[in-house]
Amino acid sequence: MNNEKVYGMDFSKIYSLLVNKATRKGRSKDEVDQVICWLTGYTREELERLSDQSVTYSEFFQNAPCLNEKRSLITGVVCGVRVETIEEPLMREIRYLDKLIDELAKGKALEKVMRK
Repeated sequence: MNNEKVYGMDFSKIYSLLVNKATRKGRSKDEVDQVICWLTGYTREELERLSDQSVTYSEFFQNAPCLNEKRSLITGVVCGVRVETIEEPLMREIRYLDKLIDELAKGKALEKVMRK
């Protein structure tokens, strides 16, 4: 799948997939929201509003209020690619979120997921 196709995907669809992935593994929607808010700087209210609107995945990240400075501490492999080596900035942000949700779903403590 090329990057433009990913960037044009509807955030609400991606959001529901992220929540489903975590909840299938015994985590909560609240935990997913905490992780997304930590990474992007959105409030929970903003996140809920965006999940009800027609916003692309690209717009979601480009309009993020304050991307967390500690996101550079996120390392590892997602979809066979090391997130820290992804050169395209927007795709790196997307993969950071994928990695965080993967860690959450695998049972990692929320504090560690959020690099506290």
